[in-house]
Amino acid sequence: MEAALFSLPSSSSHSYPFSVKSHFNNPFIIPQSNSHLKPKPRTLTIRSAISRTKKEETVETVKQQLEDCYLLAGISYKGLTVKQFQDLRAQLPETTKLLVAKNTLVLKAIEGTKWEALKPCMKGMNAWLFVHSEEIPAALKPYRTFLREKKLEENDFTGGVFEGKFYGPDEFKVLENLPTRAEIYSQLLGSLKGPASAVVGTIQAPARNLVMVLKAYVKKLEEEEGGSQ
Repeated sequence: MEAALFSLPSSSSHSYPFSVKSHFNNPFIIPQSNSHLKPKPRTLTIRSAISRTKKEETVETVKQQLEDCYLLAGISYKGLTVKQFQDLRAQLPETTKLLVAKNTLVLKAIEGTKWEALKPCMKGMNAWLFVHSEEIPAALKPYRTFLREKKLEENDFTGGVFEGKFYGPDEFKVLENLPTRAEIYSQLLGSLKGPASAVVGTIQAPARNLVMVLKAYVKKLEEEEGGSQ
């Protein structure tokens, strides 16, 4: 409350108002701090560094998954719940890894590699299937079954790269119907017992199929040799 004003006598006939408050400091009043005027510490630089680190880690993770990878496929991730995503992961074989990453980061990881052919499906929200097995149909079947059971047909494959070639959504049936190693091996053995023309036809099959057959045959011989010792 403002102190009362009073007049002091002077040599002249005039009197001047005098304020006690304006001339004396009240010892019972605690001076207010100006801390609210101090600028807040900037966290933008720290956040940017953390964000950049996470992005670099994601790119490195994608690169690691591409090692010994036979097929990289994108699937439409939009609309999938966390629970559905967990269920899907549980149904995939151990040789197939499912990763959620931004298109820009995946594109950075595959730049300059044979996987760069995946560019056409870098749209929308994608999750990524990394197949580390030659048994492509077995790797893709769980996801196809998942779509059917959950009635999520719209969350189809957005594209994939196999042996350096890009396969669009309409071409995935080709990948899903590739013969298995056992089927190729059986086909080769059958042709060896048949006419020479059948053998020629098998040998003229795609190089990948022949390589798979030869690998299987070598493995079989090694197992037989090991069992005889």
